[in-house]
Amino acid sequence: MRLRLRAWPIAQTAAAAIVALYLAELLLDEPDPVFAPIAAVVALGAAYGQRRERALELIGGVVLGIVVADALIAAIGTGLAQLGLMVLLAMATAIALGGGPVLVTEAAVSAMLLVLIEPASSGLPPSRLLEALIGGAVALVTAALAFPPDPGLQVGRSVQAVFAALGRTLEETSAALATHDPRRAREALEAARATEPSLRALEGALELGRETARFAPGRRRARVELDRHARAARHVEYAVRNTRVLTRHVARFLAGGRTAPRALADSIADLATAVWTLGAELDTPSDGVARVSAPAARAARRATASFEEGERDLGLAEIVVQVRSTAIDLVRAAAEGTGEPAAQELPTGELLQELVESDEPAVRRR
Repeated sequence: MRLRLRAWPIAQTAAAAIVALYLAELLLDEPDPVFAPIAAVVALGAAYGQRRERALELIGGVVLGIVVADALIAAIGTGLAQLGLMVLLAMATAIALGGGPVLVTEAAVSAMLLVLIEPASSGLPPSRLLEALIGGAVALVTAALAFPPDPGLQVGRSVQAVFAALGRTLEETSAALATHDPRRAREALEAARATEPSLRALEGALELGRETARFAPGRRRARVELDRHARAARHVEYAVRNTRVLTRHVARFLAGGRTAPRALADSIADLATAVWTLGAELDTPSDGVARVSAPAARAARRATASFEEGERDLGLAEIVVQVRSTAIDLVRAAAEGTGEPAAQELPTGELLQELVESDEPAVRRR
C-alpha cells in the first residue's frame, strides 16, 4: 500500500532525472553530465513536499557547493584534508549568505559529490554549474506544469486530520464528564493540546495549495475549493482552541470532585457529532449548514438547559459557555465551507439564539 501511494511521484522523479540528463547532454555536449539528474531529483523532492522557495534554496545549495569546490580544487587540489576544508567553507559561505538549513546542507553535499566524482581534476568544468541549473529547471517545470500535486487532496487530508483529533477529543471529554473520571478528563486535555501540530500542518497545506494553484495551469480550478477550505479553516481553528479551553474547564471541574448533569455530557457528545458531520460536508458539500447546525443546536440547547435547570455553579457555567462557543464556531465553519450567506452574516448573538431556541437547524429558516 505504501509503495502504491508513492509510485506516481517516484515515476515522475525518475522521468525528470532522465529528461535532465538528456537535456544536459544535448545542450552542453559534455560526457556524463551527472549533476543535471542529481539536481533534478533533489529539487523535485522539495518542489513536491515543500514551498517553491525551498526548492529554489536547494538548487542554490547545489550551485554554491559546485562554485566553492571548483575554486578550492583549482587552488589546493584534492585529498582528505581538502575534502573537509571544502565542506567547511561551503557551509560557512551558505550561512554567511543567509541561507537556511537546507541550503547549507545541500552546499556541503554538492561539494563532496563534486570532489568524489572528479578527484583527479585540477579544476572542474564550468559546465557542472550549468548542469545543476538545467536539472533544477527541469524539476521546477515538472512540478509546476507536468505533474503538479493535487492541492485539494493535500488540504482535504490535513482538514480531516484536524477533525479526527477534534472529534475524538470531544468524545473523550464527554465520556469523562459522564463517568465523573478526572483521569480521563486530563487525558482529553492532553489530546486537545496535541492538536496544534495538525493546525500548523493545515496552514502549511493551504499555503502550498495556493502556490500550486497559482503556478500550475492544470491546477487552477482548485482555487475555488482551496478558498472554501481556507474560509472554513479559520473557524475550525477557533473551534479547536475553544475545545482546548472546554477540556481544561472539564478537567478542573472533575478534579474538584464535582458532578455535572448528564445533559451537559451529552451536549459535548453532540459537538463531536457536529465535528464528524462537518468533516463529511467539507469533503463532499451538500447541505452543510443544516446538517452541522442540527447537532450543534442540540449541543447549545442541552448545555443551556443543564445550567438553567440545575445548580448555577461557576464551574458549570464555564463549561456551558465553551460548549456554546464551539457550537457557533462549527456552524460558521460549515457556512463558510458551503457558501451559506445567511449563517455568514448573522451576528454571533443572533446565531446563538437561533441555536438555543430553534428546533429547526439554525439558519435553515432564512
